[in-house]
Amino acid sequence: MEKLTISKWAREDRPREKMADLGTEALTNAELLAILIGSGSAKESAVDLMKRLLSDCHNSLNALGKMTIRDLCQYNGIGEAKAITILAACELGKRRQTESPEERPKLNTATHIYNHMHPVMQDLDVEEFWLLLMNQDYRLIRKMRISHGGITETAVDIRIIMREAVLANATVMAVCHNHPSGSLMPSRADNDLTRSIQRACELMRIRFLDHVIVTDGSYYSFHEQGKC
Repeated sequence: MEKLTISKWAREDRPREKMADLGTEALTNAELLAILIGSGSAKESAVDLMKRLLSDCHNSLNALGKMTIRDLCQYNGIGEAKAITILAACELGKRRQTESPEERPKLNTATHIYNHMHPVMQDLDVEEFWLLLMNQDYRLIRKMRISHGGITETAVDIRIIMREAVLANATVMAVCHNHPSGSLMPSRADNDLTRSIQRACELMRIRFLDHVIVTDGSYYSFHEQGKC
């Protein structure tokens, strides 16, 4: 009977595709290791090879990490390069455990947003528009530059903003842009954009916290001015 390779499996059973569709949590340890080594041998798939290896380690990743390159190379389908890859991944996991969790800044006020973004924007000679995505505790999930424009304005696509918010599972959002001229007053375009973002957030049930205009030394907050 012809051996069924991973490439012939159903998409939902293939490790890489399964990770792309369902996330890392959906994969078994054997499937995660199979992604690392890429292929098995003529007799077994990468997943089956990793299942056998883990079985010999009593399904303990800790025991796997104690193996040597020579130990791993005893398995048909694992050469030195694959053995090194497996042990490197185990070492990274061990080092991650020793690190302290990264503290996410809390950006629940315009002042906090300004203090966080001012170092990024203080020396810009053109306008940039940034998106700040947060969880329900106002902790920053990620920030990203949405557009890089001219001296007096920059183009912003609200569809991109909302797409990024959904992909990040954000429940709170703020935006900010700089005025290279130093003027704190929002333009008509700034006001129109703020209203449009607010409507989109209401539709998607995401809290629109603020739109902050950053200059070198001060800021304008649409929230503090009662405009959002």
